[in-house]
Amino acid sequence: MLHIVNKSPQERPSLDACLRIAESGSILLIEDAVYAAVKGSASAGKLAEAAKKHRIYVLLPDVEARAIADRLVDGVTGIDYGGFVDLVADHRACQSWL
Repeated sequence: MLHIVNKSPQERPSLDACLRIAESGSILLIEDAVYAAVKGSASAGKLAEAAKKHRIYVLLPDVEARAIADRLVDGVTGIDYGGFVDLVADHRACQSWL
């Protein structure tokens, strides 16, 4: 399953809920959720732990729009819009965490 999170972890508990409930699959951070992947953020450790059982992705256009590309945690893979489409096509189901 592809889990798509779009809200900042400071704004909503969507990422925490996803990490707590998701059993397998990939996690894609888009829009303000990309702030979770910043080194030193409150969510950085949670993502590092999640990376042990999930593939973690960030949407690069959102990362670049927020000027955080040089501060991403290790183990997070940046993808473009084409990669987003590929992720959706590669997974049987998608869950959006609002």
